Amino acid sequence: MRIVITGASGNVGTALLRRLAGSDADHDLVGVVRRPPEPVGEYRRVAWHGLDLAKSEATQQLRAVFDGADAVVHLAWGFQPTRNTSYLHQTGVGGTAAVVEAAHAAGVGQLVHMSSVGTYAAGSYGRRVDESWPTTGIPSSPYSRDKSEAEKLLDVYEQKHGASGVTVARMRPGFIVQRVAASGLMRYALPGYVPMLAVPLLPLLPLDRRLCIPLIHSDDVGDAIVRVVERRAAGAFNLAAEPPLTRDDVAKVLRARAIHVPSALLGPLVDLSWRARLQPIDRGWLDMAFTVPLLDSSRAQQLLDWSPTWSSVDALADVIHGVAQEAHAESPPLRRRSMLEQLQRDLTEGLLTTRRLP
Repeated sequence: MRIVITGASGNVGTALLRRLAGSDADHDLVGVVRRPPEPVGEYRRVAWHGLDLAKSEATQQLRAVFDGADAVVHLAWGFQPTRNTSYLHQTGVGGTAAVVEAAHAAGVGQLVHMSSVGTYAAGSYGRRVDESWPTTGIPSSPYSRDKSEAEKLLDVYEQKHGASGVTVARMRPGFIVQRVAASGLMRYALPGYVPMLAVPLLPLLPLDRRLCIPLIHSDDVGDAIVRVVERRAAGAFNLAAEPPLTRDDVAKVLRARAIHVPSALLGPLVDLSWRARLQPIDRGWLDMAFTVPLLDSSRAQQLLDWSPTWSSVDALADVIHGVAQEAHAESPPLRRRSMLEQLQRDLTEGLLTTRRLP
C-alpha cells in the first residue's frame, strides 16, 4: 500500500513508523512535515516532503503528494505557540480542511484522522463514554475547540459525499505518551529555565485528588492506526489504556507525595503564570484534564481486534523514565531538549508561546 502520513515525525507518527517497520508488509511510505528529519532509524524508509499545512498553497501541494495513495493518515497538529491561537487554528483546522480537500481530489481510498478525547463535550467526568458522546469540545481550551471543529469538517464532508467519497476513520485517543517523546513533550510544557531532569525529582505533587484521565502509549495508538488501515475501517474509535490514570498513580510513578490542591485553585494559578509568561501551558489543558470523560474502547476491541499492550501506569512510567534519561528521537519535534537552546531562542526569536517553530 501507498500510505501518506502527515506529521509523521512527531510523537504518534514516530510510533506509527516503528509499527509499520515491524510488519511483514512492504508499504510505500510518504511523510509530510514542516521539517523533514534525517533518514535514519524509523525515518529511513520514508519519502519526505517539507510542507506547512497552515499555508494557503497547502491543498495544491498535498494534491500532488496524495496522488496514488491508498490511505492518508492525518496526524499533523500544533501545540505551540499557545499565544498565537490563529496560527494553531490554521494549522489544525485549516490543515485538516486542506487534507480532506486534497484527499478527495486525489481519489484517496481512506483518510484516517487523528482526533482526541479533547473533542468530547463535558458532562461525564470520571465515567466512560462511547463514540456517540457529543463532540462539541471544551470551550476554554483552544486545542479542544479546534479538535471539535476539525471533526465538524469531516461531518460535513461525509454528509455531502456519502459512500462516493473518501472512507473516513477518526481516532479518539486519550493523552498520548512514550519514552522517546519525553524531550519533545518537555519542550512544549516546561519553561526554558527549568531543567527536565527536575521533573522526576519532584518531592511533592500539588494536584486535585479528583484527577482521573484516559492515557495511552503511542505504540498502542500506532497499532490501532495500522489495524484501521489494514481493514479499511470507518467511523470513530476511542483508544485508552487501563486503568484510568489517577492523581495517586502519578504520584507513585514520580515517587512524590501527593497534596490535594483543588482544580478551582490550580486553574487561576496556571492562567496567571501563563499570562505572566512564566510557563508555556494555557489553562485550557488543565481544564481538559478535569473535564474530559473516560473512554470506552469496546468498538476498537471488537472491530479491530485491538487491545492496549501498555497499562496507563506503565505508559506514564515509560515517559517519566524518558524524562530522567533526557530521551529523544532523531526528528525536529522530538529532538533532545536543550535549556541553552531554548533560552537562546527565547531571547533571539521570541518566547516558545509566540514563535511558530518550537
